[in-house]
Amino acid sequence: MTQGPSPSTPPQLVRVIGRWSMVALAVNCIVGSGIFGLPSMVAAQVGRSSPAAVLVAGLAMGVIIGCYAEVASQFTETGGHYIYVRRAFGRLAGLEVGWLNLLSRLTACAASVNLLVISLGQFWPEAGRPMPRFAVISLLIGTLAVANYRGVASGTLVSNVSVVAKLVPLAVVCGVGLLYLASHGRTAPPLAASDLHGWLGATLILFFAYGGYETALNPMGEAKDPRRDVAFMLFVALIVVTFLYTALQLIVADVLPDAAHSERPLADAARVMMGEGGAALVSIGALISVYGYLSANLLTVPRGIFALAERGDFPPQLAAVHARFRTPHFAIVGVALLSWAFALLGSFAWNVTLSAVARLFYYGAVCAAVPVLRRRQPEAAAFRLPGGAALPALGLAVCLVLLTRVDFSKSVILLAVIVIAAVNWLLVRGRATMAQGEHL
Repeated sequence: MTQGPSPSTPPQLVRVIGRWSMVALAVNCIVGSGIFGLPSMVAAQVGRSSPAAVLVAGLAMGVIIGCYAEVASQFTETGGHYIYVRRAFGRLAGLEVGWLNLLSRLTACAASVNLLVISLGQFWPEAGRPMPRFAVISLLIGTLAVANYRGVASGTLVSNVSVVAKLVPLAVVCGVGLLYLASHGRTAPPLAASDLHGWLGATLILFFAYGGYETALNPMGEAKDPRRDVAFMLFVALIVVTFLYTALQLIVADVLPDAAHSERPLADAARVMMGEGGAALVSIGALISVYGYLSANLLTVPRGIFALAERGDFPPQLAAVHARFRTPHFAIVGVALLSWAFALLGSFAWNVTLSAVARLFYYGAVCAAVPVLRRRQPEAAAFRLPGGAALPALGLAVCLVLLTRVDFSKSVILLAVIVIAAVNWLLVRGRATMAQGEHL
């Protein structure tokens, strides 16, 4: 008879996330607030070329996703790019990536909550006032935190349901929009021409819209077959999102008379095609999308913190697993509280900017890790990116070029986080040195 774990054995995470749940999780981590507000910003940058810019940005992100797919297929542990970069370049690099990822995800979640409050204002005008805003943010984050606290299965179920619910209204807008353009032709006047400056600016914006998939790699310690399924998850999610984003950008650019200056471009385009009912449908879709996005992040981000704590880089309490629910419960509570604080204290634009810039650093680090891990563990990868070192080098170059577009004088918090990660490394390094001395 098989015996259960000893009462003295610490509770462990359980592997319950299947292949298609991983795909849903990745899509949920990508499609959040960005698609409902960014099409107008992209149109302002590159004009009539904005649909092509969305497609090109998807291809550029595909290079980076390919690097993630190869590196991730070598690991089965919880932690995502923190463990990949730590294995390739050491503890300091791993900590920098871990902290920057935490900043990126917290600010992305907060930006989504800010957008949800704005979208809710169409149905409840008082939602933006201080007390209703406080109540909405607290209730939203609190309920999702409870669902994820009580088990990865319940968190995964919320993610699966919400990804279907968010894609339906977006698919409706795509279908109606393409039929509308087929019957009416292009109704909007030509937008301004684009230049290299505009293309780089649009790509930086779109990297926020396409990003987030990397967070879905955090809970691989709870996936059924992570090495086999990770490349499938990443590429299917990218194909779905690229088609969706390109179609929606085409509709916005061709339907709206002034797409570059619309505050709610999808809702405004739906209003032109379907009347007020269409605008309401998109607003409801935005609410569902943000809810699903937050659900996915409250499932995945705590697993990144868990990984840092499990390897001694964060306080050990954050690696504790609940005896009954088998979840990293302290990490979940911590992420929920920090997301709540960022959402209350920051604006949508402020949070989006921090999130977009922070992720360029760890995208570049993962691309650089590919050739290093090929040398260190040549037989470990279940998926191998073709083209030798060319695609990882291209992915790193894309990140470096986009970083030239960043005004670091306005990114004090980003620089502070980089310093905090270095101090974190000095502290854990000092403790490790002291422990070795005591052992001797």
